[in-house]
Order: sequence, then structure tokens, then C-alpha cells
Amino acid sequence: MKEGIHPQNYRFVVFKDMSNGYTFLTRSTAGSKETIKWEDGNEYPLIKLEISNTSHPFFTGQKVLVDTAGRIDKFKKKYAKK
Repeated sequence: MKEGIHPQNYRFVVFKDMSNGYTFLTRSTAGSKETIKWEDGNEYPLIKLEISNTSHPFFTGQKVLVDTAGRIDKFKKKYAKK
């Protein structure tokens, strides 16, 4: 690895998936003004996530295609075998 290009301020941070309440502790350089008390009794910065591997359709097996502009239908129609 190259020297001097990686951040030095890694610390423990709690990430919380707001869609299902799943939390996990890991190391990160992400900043936060909020804190949360973790299972070990210590207080850590809290980063709120909209989606994580526990709520993402790809990882949960609930693959749902969100098609707001009909793009998938246009693609299928355009490239369908005739």
C-alpha cells in the first residue's frame, strides 16, 4: 500500500439501519454528532443508514425492480427478439 494516503483517524462507530433497526459496530472514519451506548457499555458515534445488507432486496432475496419511468419495459421492447 502507498504510504500517507490512508486516513489515520479510524475509530469504532455504530451503524444503524433505520428501516429495520439493525445495528453493528465497526471501525470507520465517518463523522457523527450523535452517539449511542453499545452492548459493551461504551458510548460510540452513531451513523444512521437508510439501507444495509439486512434490508437491501438483493441480500434478502426479495429482488424487486423499481421501475418508475418504464425503462425496463422500454428496454425489453427495444431488444426483444422478433
